[in-house]
Amino acid sequence: MKTLFALLGPTGVGKTSLSLSLAEFLHSPVVSADSRQVYRDIPIGTAAPTADEQARVHHYFIGTLALTDDYSAARYEEDALRVLNDEFNRHDHLLLCGGSMLYIDALCHGIDDMPPVDPALRERLRQRLDSEGLPALVQQLQELDPVWHARVDRRNPRRVVHALELCIQTGKPYSTLLGQKRKRPFRVIKIGLYRDRDDLYRRIDQRVDQMLADGLVDEARRVYPLRHLNALQTVGYRELFAHFDGQSTLQEAVRLIRHNTRVYARKQQNWFGRDAAIVWFHADQAQAIRRFVADQTQPD
Repeated sequence: MKTLFALLGPTGVGKTSLSLSLAEFLHSPVVSADSRQVYRDIPIGTAAPTADEQARVHHYFIGTLALTDDYSAARYEEDALRVLNDEFNRHDHLLLCGGSMLYIDALCHGIDDMPPVDPALRERLRQRLDSEGLPALVQQLQELDPVWHARVDRRNPRRVVHALELCIQTGKPYSTLLGQKRKRPFRVIKIGLYRDRDDLYRRIDQRVDQMLADGLVDEARRVYPLRHLNALQTVGYRELFAHFDGQSTLQEAVRLIRHNTRVYARKQQNWFGRDAAIVWFHADQAQAIRRFVADQTQPD
């Protein structure tokens, strides 16, 4: 049976290096499920696979969009399914790798059908965002849908506003509109990577240091004029943009990048931890993971 192996886990856990060896073992390309690595011009801050890594194994959805392109989990679902349909003509087993929760859910289970949003409602919320600020909308989301409030990236205006739009328009919590899984014409096997907290945090700090050494500050300066775009509403850029605006020192910005990356990693762990279908391995158990994958590729 055609099988999609989904390698997932929190940021900094070690997915990229393991994905290369697994892809080679499966003779598969890597289908990325990362909502930021899909954009060009920000490879350092998104820890995108290097040119050498992409030469070693073909990758999909790495640096394929301009920062100004509008993209979503729903569009990713459509695009990734087309890629899988094509690649499954040549391969029995394919590898998905990433940590963007919504993208992984979209491809593995499908995006829920939502009613179109009333443009007048959208404009009212946009005006409120401008006049009252994001915290006011986050507070309303907590009142209308505490479940989604606990899961959503509350620093991302687009996701907060979108959830509010659906809450207000339907009169129901946004979280109750989710969860209608679609059947896929392939088997999905999810492999989760974990590390002890201190080890994961140490790796996150080391990765931030490496990003800075690789030129993260200069990369952020280059895209600073586009700071309003959704593609740049992410850890690493927000903190440096605030520094460029004179709101913090570079030292404070770096401290916040480390802190906020850890917060995001915990959010990923909590999200993935609710998925009973994930088979978990310590990230250093490369041989055990390969044996597990090999067993799953054997005919029944």
